[in-house]
Amino acid sequence: MSVALAKIIDLPKILDERGNLSFLEENKHIPFKIKRAYWIYDVPGGETRGGHAYKVNQEFIIAISGSFDVILNDGKNEKVFSLNRSYYGLYVPNGLWRHMENFSTNSLALVVASESYNPADYEYDYETFKKLR
Repeated sequence: MSVALAKIIDLPKILDERGNLSFLEENKHIPFKIKRAYWIYDVPGGETRGGHAYKVNQEFIIAISGSFDVILNDGKNEKVFSLNRSYYGLYVPNGLWRHMENFSTNSLALVVASESYNPADYEYDYETFKKLR
């Protein structure tokens, strides 16, 4: 998989003087069926999250509040995506090494995934990941 396949996807944005609304639908706004959702919050300053690759799982990551960077690596190329708005997100295909850093105070990351949690789907060793490429 190549980092070139990762992309920012704009979500619908309904503007209203009472407050705005955005949403996503599986197989419409994102290219997979959602089997899991999780969120990352209260990340202490200077900490990173992630540090792994998925063999099968695909993800869509949204900065619901605050900001953070998602760094993707395909074993040869690396790309940084800065997320800071709740009306778009980052599509992350499987087979890419990823980690998240530079979390702002009170940031909230929402992640929807194509697969249920499966520890066997994770690769935590970067050198092994590069060899599998």
